[in-house]
Amino acid sequence: MELLQSPEFWIGLLKIIWINIILSGDNAVVIALAARSLPPQQQKKAILFGSGAAVVLRIILTVVAAKLLSLPYLQVVGGLLLLWIGIQLLSEEDGEDDGEVKEYGSLGAAIRTILIADLVMSLDNVIAVAAAAKGSTVLLILGLAISIPLVIFGATLMVKLMERFPIIVVLGAGLIGWVGGETIASDVVLSDFAHANPWLHYVAAAAGAVFVVGVGKALQARAHKTQEA
Repeated sequence: MELLQSPEFWIGLLKIIWINIILSGDNAVVIALAARSLPPQQQKKAILFGSGAAVVLRIILTVVAAKLLSLPYLQVVGGLLLLWIGIQLLSEEDGEDDGEVKEYGSLGAAIRTILIADLVMSLDNVIAVAAAAKGSTVLLILGLAISIPLVIFGATLMVKLMERFPIIVVLGAGLIGWVGGETIASDVVLSDFAHANPWLHYVAAAAGAVFVVGVGKALQARAHKTQEA
């Protein structure tokens, strides 16, 4: 009870919730992209599971994030994984010209994609959350738990928007590529060069976005030609 009466507790909780609102946007996009081609009932399951996993991963990673981020080439590998996921999700975009909705993957495949992306995208973000918690495990877990419905709402909204405005799928894939480029440029092996050249962060992010959209669209076009043939 004393904890709940502390102004510092509530201020810290608000900080964590706000940080998660900001940092959960990219997770919501990944969840929506992975779930959008599933049947409605499976979409709900993928969103619920993926959203819960995103928060649980952040709780677990908070304990080891600082050590993991110090490992050379870890973020390079993580960034490359995100680029691959972005290309895969974009290349699976389906045009519904014939009035039929094509199902591109199973619920298990969608959840696997969400988990991999969440793992990579949450690794760097948890540092900000841990700083706001200031060592309070209760505050950390409570703040992240409250953020679960925020991620679920965001992903559900994104799925509906993607169905209505297909361009959002391209923008979402570009965002994943942007984060992938940022992740690669943030690796410890590039830290000295990045400090000396601040532009690297933005160039790598932009290159990642362009790469994902370009390759994803090319694979999508090739798949359409194969279907027509």
